[in-house]
Amino acid sequence: MAEFRLYNTMTRTVEPFAPADGETVRIYSCGPTVYNPAHLGNFRTFLFVDLLRRTLRLRGWKVRQVMNLTDVDDKIIKRAHEQRKTIREVTEPVSEIFHKDREYLRIERAEEYPKATDYIPQMIALVARLIERGVAYLADDKSVYFAIDRFPAYGKLSRLDKRELKTGARVAQDDYSKENAQDFALWKAATPNDEVTGAAWDSPWGRGRPGWHLECSAMAIDLQGETLDIHCGGIDLIFPHHEDEIAQSEAATGETFSRFWCHGAFLLIDGAKMAKRLGNVTTVAGMREAAISPAAVRHFVFNTHYRKELNLSEEALEASMNAVRRVGDFADRLAEARGGTPELAEVARAAVSEVEAALFNDLNGPEALAGLFTFIHRGNAELDRKGTDVAALEVAREAFARIDSVLDIVPDREVGDPALAAWVEERVAARKAARERRDFAEADRIRGELTGRGIAIEDGPGGTRWKVVR
Repeated sequence: MAEFRLYNTMTRTVEPFAPADGETVRIYSCGPTVYNPAHLGNFRTFLFVDLLRRTLRLRGWKVRQVMNLTDVDDKIIKRAHEQRKTIREVTEPVSEIFHKDREYLRIERAEEYPKATDYIPQMIALVARLIERGVAYLADDKSVYFAIDRFPAYGKLSRLDKRELKTGARVAQDDYSKENAQDFALWKAATPNDEVTGAAWDSPWGRGRPGWHLECSAMAIDLQGETLDIHCGGIDLIFPHHEDEIAQSEAATGETFSRFWCHGAFLLIDGAKMAKRLGNVTTVAGMREAAISPAAVRHFVFNTHYRKELNLSEEALEASMNAVRRVGDFADRLAEARGGTPELAEVARAAVSEVEAALFNDLNGPEALAGLFTFIHRGNAELDRKGTDVAALEVAREAFARIDSVLDIVPDREVGDPALAAWVEERVAARKAARERRDFAEADRIRGELTGRGIAIEDGPGGTRWKVVR
């Protein structure tokens, strides 16, 4: 079996990877903070992790992935206070939206989705361990802080020069937009807003709540053990979030927290990082409303390497929509064919080799897609020859299914809209009735109606097939 290689942010190199136990890859990936629906920038990272877990399974390993849902932090508490709600009332509907969006984009379900608020005892125990080891301290403001100058390896992931850090300074707020290289809060003393929104718990240090970084370490160690195989997230999490996770985890356990660190690059819109504050958010709901299929979104994301910035544009999405239409047409053709040629089997085997080589070399999505489209081009040429070799056709079908088990870019016949599907079926039936009574003008009029709604139809021996093209 081919070697699997992955870029490790810790070493800044592409390295051979295999799970520590040789069998199951234990992944922890940072999930959404559930105060607003995740935008496509977030989902670019989640799709990269989906590509990773599917590729690891293609390589023959099992995967156990934990993705947290951050359901207590400054932004959530602020939102809850503004809306006079509890944090749970804010986060539960947003968590539901996340899962609907995830399913729409065909992102496989992780094995665990822990909520931070369900792991408060584990977080308190981790803080106690750090105080006991002398790397954390209770400050005058009744919050507990991690002392970075007592952890010599601090900065090893982000390559920070500790001489630039302000010794002894600290900031209680975990604001992701700040990059303060200072002592960070493990446990924050409760404020009146925390109490009124249900974001405060009893602890040995008084009423309070966990710091953002603490949550991930406690859940990862509890659910996956002291050393992970892979920790994933967006590049914006390298500092301070992942750096602080390493510090508190390794200071507590004395073990390497994660063997590999993998980070996805930003999604840009016209060259600007996509973020809620910029007002250029594109949500999965917006994609759905625009009838952009999940297959097209996946193609668009995978067509740029996960470590390169990806620019969202209408032209790029349009190109992806056209590309997945070709994939769907080829899938239909393979399904309907009665036989192939010996050369079709050769083309199929070459495609699997090419796609696997690309994916096993640091998840090279663009090269994998190129291999698939070479298969489609050459495969169509062989199918045009009307071969009768059933075994060769089966090889081609299995090869296509193997490749698509990772990329998952065959478009649905309808884009998640049952009402549209019902309307199309009714119109197709009406057209069939018109043709049977030889009213071809009416049949053509109905076809025009369907085309106007972005529906392509094809008449074949098995009846009329249809699919959404826009």
